Order: sequence, then structure tokens, then C-alpha cells
Amino acid sequence: MPLATVGGKGLFVKEIEEALLSGAIDLAVHSMKDVPTELPPGLHLGAITEREDPRDVLVARDGRGLHELPAGARLGTSSLRRGAQLLGLNPQWQIVPLRGNLDTRIRKLETEGLDAVILAAAGVRRMGLEETITQYLPTDVMLPAVGQGALGIECRVEEAVNELIAFLSHPKSTKTVEGERSFLRRLGGGCQVPIAAYGEMQSGRLLLRGMVAHLDGSRLYRAEAQGNDPEAVGKRLAEDLLAQGAEAVLREIYSSLR
Repeated sequence: MPLATVGGKGLFVKEIEEALLSGAIDLAVHSMKDVPTELPPGLHLGAITEREDPRDVLVARDGRGLHELPAGARLGTSSLRRGAQLLGLNPQWQIVPLRGNLDTRIRKLETEGLDAVILAAAGVRRMGLEETITQYLPTDVMLPAVGQGALGIECRVEEAVNELIAFLSHPKSTKTVEGERSFLRRLGGGCQVPIAAYGEMQSGRLLLRGMVAHLDGSRLYRAEAQGNDPEAVGKRLAEDLLAQGAEAVLREIYSSLR
């Protein structure tokens, strides 16, 4: 069963947020791609730390790069976002749902006869498994998940801990992730929808690229926006994609989840 179908927004953070609200813990460190765009009242992101590599990577059984994989190749991924973009590149590839920790997913290259798996570079690097990487996928080939590679520290709004963690906040990473989350918030998306975005700071301005895709990769809507205000840039990018036709794709997907 694909991970996207076993829970909704906040699958990984709900219990942790309950502990924060009850006072059982004072702060929580999250992978930003798992954090819902709407936080419970009383909680906020006290800091977003310097971002790791946001890209996805290919780990191939025989060392071939993405564009060298044959028609009919079996590619493992737990992400609808990745699956849609892969099918957009080659609709003859077979997307195989993939679960488990990193070690388990990599082992499935052999145990399930997969040709390759697609993983987040940040997770692979943090686990010290860089030697397994066959290829780093450029963002113009595989646009990352919102917040991918970034860590956020969530805490209660009115607590002294905010001052203690302020030094961990990375201004450029904060702006790019805020823009991506604004984009996702306007679209109302979660892990059940193939939505991607990636922001970069260029000469002090945010350049934000986004994508909405049909599950089978037959329709991929892409656009970019730039500006100084991350919230405004994210909203403008979302509106552009909705006007292109992404609204119909999202409506269709949301209807199928009811």
C-alpha cells in the first residue's frame, strides 16, 4: 500500500504536536517535507536550519543513470510526486510502491527485483549511505517535495526556548521553504497529491518553481515566480498553475480520495 494512502496531512507529526501542546516536550525537530502547512494554535516553527541537498537521487541496481533505464524498468518509490514525474519522462516505466527505512528500500533492489529506487538525497547523506548513490537528479528533471532537505524546529509560541534556538535559523533556507509552503498551502495539497516546489535565492530575491501533476504523469503543469515576499510568491505561483489547468487535476484527485 502506498504511503500516501495510509494517512493524511501530519501523518508523521500529529503525536509529536500533541506532546508539545501538553507540555510533555518543549521542542520537536521535523523534516520539513512532513510538516503540514497549517500548524495547531499555539505552535509555530521557531527555526528552520540550513538546508541539506534538496534533490532526489537514483540508486540503481546495475549502475545505469535514469535516462539509461530501459522501457519496462521497475522503479521503486513511496512518493506520488516522484512517480508522476517518472511516468512523465517515460510512461513505459513501472512504478513500484516502496516502504521501509532507507536500508530496507535499498535492499529491495535485490529482494524485489527492482531496477532502481528514488530517494531523498538528504536522507541518504545523513545516514552515511552516499556510496550507494548512482545519480543526483537535477531539479529540472525531478522537482523536489516542498521543504525537502530542510529541518524545522517546532515549539510553543510563548516559550523561552524560542530565544535559545534562534541562532539555528538560516535566513535563506527559511525564505525558500516559506515560499514553497505558501505555494502548497494555496493548493491545499498533501502527500496524496503529486505537488512539487523548489525555491532558490538569487540576488536577494526568491525564485520559486512549482509543479502539479496527474498521477499517471500524463499531465504535468509547471511554472515559476519570483519576488521578495515568500508568502506572496508562493501564492502567485499556485494561482498560475491553477489557471493553466492544474485545478481540474487537483479536483479529480481530491474527489477520488473521498
